[in-house]
Amino acid sequence: MLAENDAAIREAVHKDLNKHPQELMVGESGVLKQECIDAIKNLDKWAANRSVKTSIVNKFDNVHIRKDPLGVVLIIGAWNYPLNLLLAPAVGAIAAGNTVVLKPSEVAPNTATLLTRLLPAYLDQRAYRIINGSVDETTLLLEQKFDHIFFTGSGNVGKVIMAAAAKQLTPVTLELGGKR
Repeated sequence: MLAENDAAIREAVHKDLNKHPQELMVGESGVLKQECIDAIKNLDKWAANRSVKTSIVNKFDNVHIRKDPLGVVLIIGAWNYPLNLLLAPAVGAIAAGNTVVLKPSEVAPNTATLLTRLLPAYLDQRAYRIINGSVDETTLLLEQKFDHIFFTGSGNVGKVIMAAAAKQLTPVTLELGGKR
């Protein structure tokens, strides 16, 4: 998707953030392409069962750690890196066998619109969805049960995400900073 739609991606991110193509390559699409390459290259190793040492009690048992997908992951992206901070976590979630709901930032509408158009051509819509909107749509999303929530953005919104996740006992990954 990134290679086939490079010009459209550059145009959308430039319209949203006025990013120079070099900055886009270094901080967004280049990093994201490398995430995809790393996931493909290492997927078998990451997914493989791992044997563990046992005590005398389990000496004759075959004890190992098996990695299972979490389930449905909600990823809420950030405005300042609208491609990378939405899709890089999705690469990891997909590599781990999860289904994903993507919520791009409404502050980068051109990138969100482009991804909404492109992603269905590259990802199975039965397992991966993109939801657009602002506070109301995000609030409705957070009322749903997810198996993990990944959010990048401000600490204030992070508190809202954490409170909503706590109601469902949903684990979260919060990458906080953002504008104040």
